[in-house]
Amino acid sequence: MPLAFIIGTAGSGKSLFTAAFAEWLKLSKQDVAVVNLDPGALKLPYQPDVDVRNYVDVGDLMEKYGLGPNGALIMAADLIADEIDNLTRDIEEAHADIVLVDTPGQMELFAFRASGPYIVNELTKEPKALVYLFDAVFSVNPLNYVSNMFLSAAVYNRFFQPQLHVLSKADLVPPKAVQAVASWSANPMALEDAIEAKLDGTKRLFSRNMMQAINKLGLKFLLSPVSSRTNEGMVNINTVLERILNDGEKYTT
Repeated sequence: MPLAFIIGTAGSGKSLFTAAFAEWLKLSKQDVAVVNLDPGALKLPYQPDVDVRNYVDVGDLMEKYGLGPNGALIMAADLIADEIDNLTRDIEEAHADIVLVDTPGQMELFAFRASGPYIVNELTKEPKALVYLFDAVFSVNPLNYVSNMFLSAAVYNRFFQPQLHVLSKADLVPPKAVQAVASWSANPMALEDAIEAKLDGTKRLFSRNMMQAINKLGLKFLLSPVSSRTNEGMVNINTVLERILNDGEKYTT
């Protein structure tokens, strides 16, 4: 049962996308299991089949060790690694065609601590991919878009797993803005033109240089617009995921 890890900055719509994509897959007659990997989640828009809170709970850590929310989240992120065997067992018992893993709301707790890559590598030995969410509301500004490119490249550098990119919350911005951001992802010259037109001074110079540096690495960020409300784009995401997870295609776009 291949795994897709849903990752992105806080507020990018990870949990809503996980819920919507899981429902779409079920309507497409696929057997899907959903994993909540956020030990601090208070409310989820889906019923998890596997829940890390059964083993690591932020509230319990705060009470036991006298920690604040941030300290407890950091401790919890590392403690999850100790529960790999239990989580793997729970996932395997789900007997699903595909497993969607909803990662912690604060991306840095998952992506930029030593436990993150360990969890991804050790959480079953099945094929895996990362689905990185670009928040459409945030990304319509070229300065913010380039920042998201940088974060996505950093995530790839941490995990070195096949990674595809989603423009989430596409229904919250005008269609022309969605088309513009999608064009930036497909055509570096279009992004450079937007940087020149909309930014100035240090912001323009820094964004252009960062964009060019990322492009020199050979990384691509082709974005598929998706709406968790209307299910726009779910077909495209599913098609790419199937190529990666079932056919073993190398993919970093």
